Amino acid sequence: TYVCSLKACGILGLSKVGQDIDAEVREKGLLEKNIVLSTALVDMYFKCGALEKAQAVFQMLPEHDPVSWNVLLSGYVQQRHGEEALNCFRQMKDLGISPTAVTYACILKACGIVGCLEIGKDIIANIHKQGLLEKDVVVGTALVDMYFKCGASEKGREVFEKLPERNVVSWSALIEGNVQCGQSDEALSCFKKMQDEDILPDPVTYISVLKACGSIGSLDIGEEIHEEVKKKGFLRKHVLLGTTLVHMYAKCGMMQRAHKVLLEDIPK
Repeated sequence: TYVCSLKACGILGLSKVGQDIDAEVREKGLLEKNIVLSTALVDMYFKCGALEKAQAVFQMLPEHDPVSWNVLLSGYVQQRHGEEALNCFRQMKDLGISPTAVTYACILKACGIVGCLEIGKDIIANIHKQGLLEKDVVVGTALVDMYFKCGASEKGREVFEKLPERNVVSWSALIEGNVQCGQSDEALSCFKKMQDEDILPDPVTYISVLKACGSIGSLDIGEEIHEEVKKKGFLRKHVLLGTTLVHMYAKCGMMQRAHKVLLEDIPK
């Protein structure tokens, strides 16, 4: 019950409720006895942006298994604290704890955040050695993302083409990577290929494509996406998507349309 409740608090950002649950489980002495509950508490604090509290709970854990380390690494990556994630990874290795596929995915993202391709090279070698690129689309996607964030766009595309399976997350990473590298035409081309493979875009994909449209003034594609996301009800649920749509119209010189979206489509 407590684990599920803490997950709900993390999703909704309810730090105060999470702290009340924290106090209750400590009072009952459950924190020292249940690693799953303790790890859920670490995750909740990270998702609520309370990094110091998350770190403090982690230090109190009766044992540190790969799952709890992965929650710590993932939390730092989610909050874009790449250096902290890399330091935790070094501690994990020093303690002789073997990384999992999730660990590698987190660390590749951390390398992308700090823009350090050199650190990523040893990790990439281990990933290849263990054959994880052929087995795990999450690791492959994280590698694509890291290469683009470190400015190695050709390497990113090369890894993407070799992925045994390509889902909406990996396509979105490729599209966003091209946008970040100033290659918006290529991003829109990838978006078309994605649709040709019958992969349905999600809000993250649409945000990247709208950025590309704004960057090169591709109003026609931007308008098509506007209609799609409106039909799917995404604009009512994802404020960032609506904001990106406003920005796209403004970049294309359509200030009245931008203002209309701001007033009518984005939830107050």
